Amino acid sequence: MVKIIAAAIVGVIVGVSGQYYLFLGSYSLMPWGLVGLAIGAWSSKRESIYAGLLYGFCLAFSFMIAGYNGTASLVSRLPFFVLLGLFGTVCALALSVTGYFLKVRFTAPRRSRLST
Repeated sequence: MVKIIAAAIVGVIVGVSGQYYLFLGSYSLMPWGLVGLAIGAWSSKRESIYAGLLYGFCLAFSFMIAGYNGTASLVSRLPFFVLLGLFGTVCALALSVTGYFLKVRFTAPRRSRLST
């Protein structure tokens, strides 16, 4: 549960800070993807699913809110931001599950101390 909450907090931090490196263009997505992979590698199988979902939504939603400079009220734009947050959820889910499977693939299996 702590890892899932930490993933949400990291998602908000990365989403809000994304406004400051937009000059990188499409390369600004690289930190988001690397954090998604790291969350998956840090979590267990089930945790990687929930943490990825929450990370993606918090990231995309906070990025949209932090960068909104329109003339219409923010409340009128929230449904659209929620839809973009759901898209971020799908993307981050794929990244976190990939991170988990990369961890499983490239780490050595644990040996029992009892076997000789």
